[in-house]
Amino acid sequence: MSDNRFKDHLGRPLVAVTGMGVITSLGQGLDDNWAKLTGGVSGIHKITRFPTEGLNTRISGTVDFIDVPAVNAVERSYAMARETTLEALAQAGLSGDFGGPLFLAAPPVEPEWEDRFRLAERAPKESEEGHAYKRFLAAMRAEADPVFLEAVQFGSISERLSDRFGTRGLPVTLSTACASGATAIQLGVEAIRQGRTDRALTVATDGSVGAEALIRFALLSALSTQNDPPEKASKPFSKDRDGFVIAEGSATLVLESLEAAIARGAKVLGIIKGCGEKADHFHRTRSSPDGGPAIATIRAALEDAGIAEDGIGYINAHGTSTPENDKMEYGAMLSVFGDRLKDQIPVSSNKSMIGHTLTAAGAVEAVFSLQTMLTGTLPPTINYTNPDPAIVLDVVPNVKRDAQVSAVLSNSFGFGGQNASLVMTREPA
Repeated sequence: MSDNRFKDHLGRPLVAVTGMGVITSLGQGLDDNWAKLTGGVSGIHKITRFPTEGLNTRISGTVDFIDVPAVNAVERSYAMARETTLEALAQAGLSGDFGGPLFLAAPPVEPEWEDRFRLAERAPKESEEGHAYKRFLAAMRAEADPVFLEAVQFGSISERLSDRFGTRGLPVTLSTACASGATAIQLGVEAIRQGRTDRALTVATDGSVGAEALIRFALLSALSTQNDPPEKASKPFSKDRDGFVIAEGSATLVLESLEAAIARGAKVLGIIKGCGEKADHFHRTRSSPDGGPAIATIRAALEDAGIAEDGIGYINAHGTSTPENDKMEYGAMLSVFGDRLKDQIPVSSNKSMIGHTLTAAGAVEAVFSLQTMLTGTLPPTINYTNPDPAIVLDVVPNVKRDAQVSAVLSNSFGFGGQNASLVMTREPA
């Protein structure tokens, strides 16, 4: 007979987190990141990776302290994912082959500008091979370049992680914009709930900050141009917010059925209680101003978790620091939680310190949400000196706060209409 202690309100296996690893611009490892995050330290700095003269935005939250064999987004993303996975598996007490599926959130893959220029120099003249695409293919056929090939294959990160850690089956790579990290966690949760595995490795990583990415987001008027000082640029929910700060990072979570985790004597760090996702067809990059899809996403996560609105004690907001998105998220939260949002549910944004880690954001913020419950500490929203009178929130302004929280909502609302929310709780008694 099944033990109901290990089942949720719908009779599905409860999904436990037994290991976590994280890297952001604040540093490497959960301990270092948490100390700085709760201390109100910013990881935002001037860009040194590429020239920024003439650009309106010259700051970021790049991760420049991890050694990589080649300077490209794939190598940076893989290196961070490898390190966070090593940390998470060590905390979970797992060694050898992992033996469960891998779900990876990774950024879109494109050749770096310098690689494209080198390829163009090798390519035949236009009269010999036709248009540029055919010329590039001819150059690659004429001279093999394994490093370049590795850098332009979307699945190469997950395949390398799978080989390194012995995951089971074909690894899944997904990219759902800013919701990617949360989506990877959701896929792991669903695999365990459906009985396909007792454990899953969920990883989200993004090392894609380069000149092209910066310019593209700048052309969308999405980035902050408050360059000096860099650490003051990201100011979610403030009246003078003007855009997000592009950043890098990675997070890994080891998920197991609660029953399997308890059986092997693992320490349970928290429960992924509910997942919600909804699509937003309003615009390719903008969220629907009425917040309808975000409202539906939050409600779907609460329903999936079997938790009422008054069961949430803290919200880790998407909180990008863009004028439109912060306003939309506030309206969505207010529609769901009503007056409790003003003075009973603290809402803070990690992005005020680490910037927007894009593909990795949902998983990075899930790690910090679990850590909030484990430590009884709410991380602050820094740079909150000029409140927006149209957004009435307890943002845990500027200084951390002690608070015992048993259930957290974490939001991830991304470009392209990708919305995901996670509900996490402490380990059941």
